[in-house]
Amino acid sequence: MKKLNIYFTAGVPKLEDTGKIAKLIQKSGADMMEIGIPYSDPVADGPVIQEAHSLALKNGMSIKKLFEQLAEIKESVTIPKILMGYLNPVLQFGFDNFCQKCAEVGVSGLIIPDLPPIEFENKYGEILKKHNLNFTFLVTPETSEERIKYLDSLSSGFLYAVSSSSTTGKENAILKNENYLDRLASLDLKNPVFIGFGIKNKSDFENVTEKAQGGIIGTAFVKILLENQDWESKAESFIQSVKN
Repeated sequence: MKKLNIYFTAGVPKLEDTGKIAKLIQKSGADMMEIGIPYSDPVADGPVIQEAHSLALKNGMSIKKLFEQLAEIKESVTIPKILMGYLNPVLQFGFDNFCQKCAEVGVSGLIIPDLPPIEFENKYGEILKKHNLNFTFLVTPETSEERIKYLDSLSSGFLYAVSSSSTTGKENAILKNENYLDRLASLDLKNPVFIGFGIKNKSDFENVTEKAQGGIIGTAFVKILLENQDWESKAESFIQSVKN
């Protein structure tokens, strides 16, 4: 069974919606979730997720607030919860302190796209291990086989394969990049491969997971949260339509 991972930005549409959305994602049948930590300069993200970041910050979301919200749902939301964010706010919070809080509130892993692998090896990997947290690196169609294997060796949980070299939510993201997906499938990697960026519906999800173990949906889900007053029913039926 291919795994569905749903991304959303914490603190949208309203500050206190984080727990409600996490419960909805679990109830709708997704296998795991990525919770985005809002940041003022989310360079890897397209306009929809940038808008979500800026709304969440305006709503008053902070790392401290997010940890409080995650503590409240620790017992009720049992599918894996991964925090995705940029390095700067994590360093300001204190990396060891951040990882300790993650472990306390039931977070299973982190994705920090701008953490250099060499820094991870020299410094941060040990801290993550100490707190029993997975860490996921990203690869793209341009990443060499040697580097894919290297990033896979550092990762745990899964390897995040960006479908095409663009920001999140690009309409023209090349999802069915046969050469790339074949290459990943042939590499005998230690982690399952999850494809992300540009998956908008069930057929996209099925396409990318023909040769990968999972798919990640972010922009299409966040769009529902931002654009609909009755986002709860729409978000639930969206996840169910992809999963079932």
